[in-house]
Amino acid sequence: MITTKDANELLSATGGYTRRLARITAAMAVAATLVVMTLSLAAHAEVASDPMALVKSTVNEVVSVLQDKTTPQQVRRQHLLDLVAGRFDFAEMARQSLGTHWKQLTPAQQNEFVPLFTSFMEAAYLNKIEAYSGEPIQFIKESSDGAGYAQVTTNVVQQDKQPIHIDYRLKQGAEGWRVYDVAVDNISITANYRNQFNRVINNQGYDALVRSMRNKERELRGSLAS
Repeated sequence: MITTKDANELLSATGGYTRRLARITAAMAVAATLVVMTLSLAAHAEVASDPMALVKSTVNEVVSVLQDKTTPQQVRRQHLLDLVAGRFDFAEMARQSLGTHWKQLTPAQQNEFVPLFTSFMEAAYLNKIEAYSGEPIQFIKESSDGAGYAQVTTNVVQQDKQPIHIDYRLKQGAEGWRVYDVAVDNISITANYRNQFNRVINNQGYDALVRSMRNKERELRGSLAS
């Protein structure tokens, strides 16, 4: 039987993903660049029609925010979160992270989980993004995953180390292309969350998962305030 302490430990900054990502904090920061909206309408139109263009055009935007040391840190953080909301499909990520358990939830529980998951991801994102230090990015290729789905493959170049492979998985909807998953060195964020979340639900139930996520989110927010 998994204990409450075990459940909390499973919900590390990236839902168990952190252990594998400890050496690639920069990669998480680069992944976050995908979710930044371009400010001009012309650029937005181009990005929405082309997943590769979205990846390339948003890198400069997020780096600009990170390098703007004249703006107070909390303002920059809120700017990044506002931008994130436009490019990540957190509702789809939340559903995928629960797997078969999603359909077992009541409508009220589903409506509870999506904003909780979103807030949890935002807190983890902010804890990683500011460590990015300008590593070069190689945009390798764009490929189709079927009608309305695409994948953009990139490498994060590290000095004297193997590059970090990041695959961005996007889905096209009414609002254009949005990210619904990111795989770092072939490890999917949503699949990894699903393994962790399912273990908690199977052993302690959905309510235990919610409590653990709320506790971890508070911990992450607290570290940002320190």
